[in-house]
Amino acid sequence: MPRRNKPSRGHGSPPARELGGATGWAGTESGADGDWLVRSVPGAQATKFYRCPGCDHEIRPGVPHVVVWPADGTGSVTDRRHWHRPCWDARARRRPGRW
Repeated sequence: MPRRNKPSRGHGSPPARELGGATGWAGTESGADGDWLVRSVPGAQATKFYRCPGCDHEIRPGVPHVVVWPADGTGSVTDRRHWHRPCWDARARRRPGRW
């Protein structure tokens, strides 16, 4: 029987609501720490070094990751943070004060 490539349900991060061009292909994600705009950065578009606030390790060029900023509209470019996707998904399990 051929394998079916369907996305799994009920696993991983909560589904993102697409907001379109107004936020540069960002979706919203909600958590205990508030509402966030989250944009995926494919490896081919990751051209700089960043420091992940979740694990404090480098995100090297070519590594896919996410860019996150507050969804309340009060944030600026300086409030954007680059995270490894697993670190972002695990932020609720980390101790307070990491970001």
